[in-house]
Amino acid sequence: MTYATVMVSLALDQPNEARLDAAGQIAERFDARIVGIAASQFTPPLYFTSGELAQDLIDEGQASIKKRIGELEVRFRDAVRNRAKPVEWRSAIDFPARYILREARCADIIVSGGDRGVLSDPLAMASPKDLVMQAGRPLLIVPDSANWLDLRSVLVAWKDATEARRAIADALPMLRKAKNVTVTEILEHDGSRSAATARVRDVAAWLSRHGVSASERVAEKDGDQDATAQLDGIAADVGAGLIVAGAYGHSRFRELILGGMTQHLITQSARCVLLSH
Repeated sequence: MTYATVMVSLALDQPNEARLDAAGQIAERFDARIVGIAASQFTPPLYFTSGELAQDLIDEGQASIKKRIGELEVRFRDAVRNRAKPVEWRSAIDFPARYILREARCADIIVSGGDRGVLSDPLAMASPKDLVMQAGRPLLIVPDSANWLDLRSVLVAWKDATEARRAIADALPMLRKAKNVTVTEILEHDGSRSAATARVRDVAAWLSRHGVSASERVAEKDGDQDATAQLDGIAADVGAGLIVAGAYGHSRFRELILGGMTQHLITQSARCVLLSH
């Protein structure tokens, strides 16, 4: 398995440099093609009128979007020049998530920015939460602060669930490029350490059969910290530049309301995250 096509989701009026750089690095490392993609939809204001004036307003709004998308294409092509061949651009006047999810069939992996914890405009950018849930492809989330896709040390956040199994399989090409890989599981309050150790050992052995040497680590649940804080601590301890994890092992509604690991990984800004659902 490799990444033959990298799709990078770009946002209007948001920083795109970090995700463009990461997509370019993936293309270079795997000799992959890059597809840049963006979409936006014009919505009339609340005081919307009717008749010829209304049509003029719609035409002006759509013309503005087309101009901004055109400028985004220029930045995309400048950023990936000499990093991949071929390079393709796809765009539309459409809802971003809907358009990108439809076009995701052509990609092996999608690169996106994170959720910066502020209200984002669904008419100007595709939420990584929507992409990871519906794309059927792994999603690499690149925070705006990332300088490069650092694969010197990769942390696999293991949970014995379907989503984690998909994520580690989807991440194999990157894991083979990594210098150090750590598989970790954080025990639940009533979890068995011996059972967790056996699970992590199985995962490390599976990786070994795929050409990846990995160390194992089981962390006891710290009563003073939640699992997200513990994972951050482990990631810092091993110097992880990338975290691999399954997305939304609990329901998305529960994570949005109560918080959870996926919600944290999408909004944190310290390192890149590869998620699969």
